[in-house]
Amino acid sequence: MSTSAEVRPNGSVDLLQPKPRKPVIPSLLRTRNDSEEGHSSNGTPASGASSRGATPVPEDAPPSAHATSSARQQIRAFHKRRIFPTVEYAARVSHFDPNSDYTDFRGFFVLFWIGLAIMCITAMLRNMKETGYPLTIRQWSLFTENIWEMGLSDALMVASTAISLPLHKMYMGSAGALRWRRGGIVIQSLFQAVWLSFWVYWPFLRTWTWTAQVFFTLHLLAMFMKMHSYAFYSGHLSEVRRRLMALDEPETTSASRAKLVRYPSTRTLPTSPTKEQIGEATKTEPAKSDLESLREDLAFELTSPLGRVTYPQNLTLYNYLDYLFCPTLCYELEYPRTKGIQWMELFYKSLAVFGCIFLMTVTSEEFVIPVLEESAPRLQRSQTFSEGSLILAETISRLLFPFMVIFLLVFLVIFEYVLGAFAEITCFADRQFYADWWNSTDWLEFSREWNIPVHNFFRRHVYSASRANLSRPVATVITFFISALAHELVMICITKKFRGYGFFAMMLQMPIVMVQRSKLVRGRTLLNNVLFWCSMILGLSMMCALYVLV
Repeated sequence: MSTSAEVRPNGSVDLLQPKPRKPVIPSLLRTRNDSEEGHSSNGTPASGASSRGATPVPEDAPPSAHATSSARQQIRAFHKRRIFPTVEYAARVSHFDPNSDYTDFRGFFVLFWIGLAIMCITAMLRNMKETGYPLTIRQWSLFTENIWEMGLSDALMVASTAISLPLHKMYMGSAGALRWRRGGIVIQSLFQAVWLSFWVYWPFLRTWTWTAQVFFTLHLLAMFMKMHSYAFYSGHLSEVRRRLMALDEPETTSASRAKLVRYPSTRTLPTSPTKEQIGEATKTEPAKSDLESLREDLAFELTSPLGRVTYPQNLTLYNYLDYLFCPTLCYELEYPRTKGIQWMELFYKSLAVFGCIFLMTVTSEEFVIPVLEESAPRLQRSQTFSEGSLILAETISRLLFPFMVIFLLVFLVIFEYVLGAFAEITCFADRQFYADWWNSTDWLEFSREWNIPVHNFFRRHVYSASRANLSRPVATVITFFISALAHELVMICITKKFRGYGFFAMMLQMPIVMVQRSKLVRGRTLLNNVLFWCSMILGLSMMCALYVLV
């Protein structure tokens, strides 16, 4: 970078930000350099722009042109007199400087995978030396046992969610006690409670391995959130449609003319126009009556964000199946789509899923299971509290790095590769399944950016629904409480133990967030990010040690 620092009138210097080293297409750089060298800032040919000699400045040119030409000639002559090549220095910042705007660190992502490859190769060589085999995967039986029963149960579980479609048609067509606002919401809630209880208990009844049970439970929770979003959003639309149809004869019906209630919304799709944006285009129209405005608001609510589908056109089996495969937990009438499937991208993401699972298996085999197997008998033989605490602390410290690696692999396999593969299959265009959670400064920020699909669901169907009748702090507590119950359920499936450590750790995040957002700590971005990472890594290994050993 050969540009110099920019000096302000008050004498301060603007530091230059690191930029990418070269453009993606080198020909663009050559074209740009040729155009810059061939013309001056005022559009006239630059003096000395080519190697064929300097273009003379006309005698009747303004003094500024003569001064510019003279300065260029002096600079060229100065560089000609230098024997050593010129090195230009300026006030610049490094790439890792806090004031730097540079964000392209893809090389570290490549280095991460190279490091994992080195770890696997080292483990394979050590196993070859000790056992004669490159890998000794003792967990293989955990992946193969119950696999067919689990697959069939999973298919039946997913298929049973489709009962919500005929149920909703019943709610929509009923004008009496079965309409959504009256008995429909009660019937749907009871169905979902029975459905969730049965399928949560099913793996315990069949005594599956923890791997099969964890996969089934995670998929079960995802399907439950999908079904809930589909049923309750469609129920809301059925009441809106009923109200809109009642306004067709406002004099003969008891249709409500109250204004619509606006709830806090999740992220708005970039292609989704808002009611205000649409209103900007119709400012020239004459003023409408309150009844006409209400009709427009109701019709707007029944139309998809992209404007191509209107309720109840979406009440088809194809639409529901498409929604089940889309990598989202919040139902909409339609979603933005890409032009088609990129088959090589789908192949790479599918391959990466199995690669990440293999790396997680190797990491647990080499660095997690041996530590737990060594610590368990030692902890049982311990005589005093201090001796047991020391063994537990040593175990946690030895699990810190392996669980950091496993955590990053779990993040990649779910949010980058599995969801990315389903997005490619369904041509789902919105693929922002996570944000830069690694820069989080508190747990509330992490919960928003680590898992955007789940965050959108909780904000739309838990937090916003609670805010209709409760205060913001109470709605936040309810949201964290339900999330903590789900996390504790997963830990029960893994360890077959009910301890409550995960639930307690999740609920502990709220007072920690209050401390991190206090005047004493708020604004200390680096400190809060360090505390976040330390608590994240320590919490993962601590949960494993407590659930397995205690």
